Amino acid sequence: MYIISHGNREDVTDIVAETAQAIKDMRVRGAGRIARAGASAMGAFAEGYKGVSIEQFRNDAGAAAKTILASRPTAVSLRNGVLYSVRGLDGASTLKEAVDSVVRDSAEFVESSSHAVERIAEVGAQTVRDGDVILTHCNSNAAVGVIKRANAEKKNIKVYATETRPWRQGLITSRELAEAGVDVTLIVDGAVRSVMGKVDRVFVGADTVASDGSLYNKVGTSQIALAANELGKEFSVCTETYKFSPLTLRGEPVIIEERGREEVASESDVPPSVKVFNPVFDRTPAKYISSYITENGIIHPGAVFGEMLRLFGTGRSKE
Repeated sequence: MYIISHGNREDVTDIVAETAQAIKDMRVRGAGRIARAGASAMGAFAEGYKGVSIEQFRNDAGAAAKTILASRPTAVSLRNGVLYSVRGLDGASTLKEAVDSVVRDSAEFVESSSHAVERIAEVGAQTVRDGDVILTHCNSNAAVGVIKRANAEKKNIKVYATETRPWRQGLITSRELAEAGVDVTLIVDGAVRSVMGKVDRVFVGADTVASDGSLYNKVGTSQIALAANELGKEFSVCTETYKFSPLTLRGEPVIIEERGREEVASESDVPPSVKVFNPVFDRTPAKYISSYITENGIIHPGAVFGEMLRLFGTGRSKE
């Protein structure tokens, strides 16, 4: 399954360039979709390759990977789709083996990631007990999927969903859960500690997972984790493994984006002399995380490093 339609074209360079441009132009968007587009392009590149030596293929595949990654250099999921596709290159001894490995691994990534949220819901719902009260933050397809699945299994759950300032993604979560028949209560972000005593477990999503097991997610997540830890509540992260960042294996930091003041306060609200700090994400240390619920099963934060190595190698693309 290719995200970009390449027809019967044999020019594999154009296939890569077209995919990279589509990602750059936001014609392909969303973590899963861009990851699958990158992997698909690498598979198509390999399938149509006309070179004569394995050395040449490795060099050309490296150039193709570099082109695709440059289309969205900060996207963890895109890098992972590409890395997964080329992970067998070093172990190949012939051109055919190398080409076959890229074709096979790119298709495997596309297939696996396409069903990741469904699989996470299945795994996560098994951890929910009948009558559980759940707290969730922001809007995560994976976390919402777990909650919906548990509700569909008639586990009589109740949910608190944070408003999630300043974008108020919690409203989306509340609507989605209500439409699925879940008993959901919307709360302001500052009420998290007030309701934590009533909560049995917390489910959140992920933007990025670092190799040390720490989580980068919507700002406010770390405070929720602290409140959960204080009262001994389960704090689980529902995430696709393509959110794991191989770059952190070699010590590269996760950059936290800061956005404009206009999202928080207008000029009529506060004078220009008032500074506004508006980070999109924050970091939750591994020690406050009970588990990662992924399409590959439940992973302890201490096992994230090994899982990254298994999935993506050392984190170095063939550039």
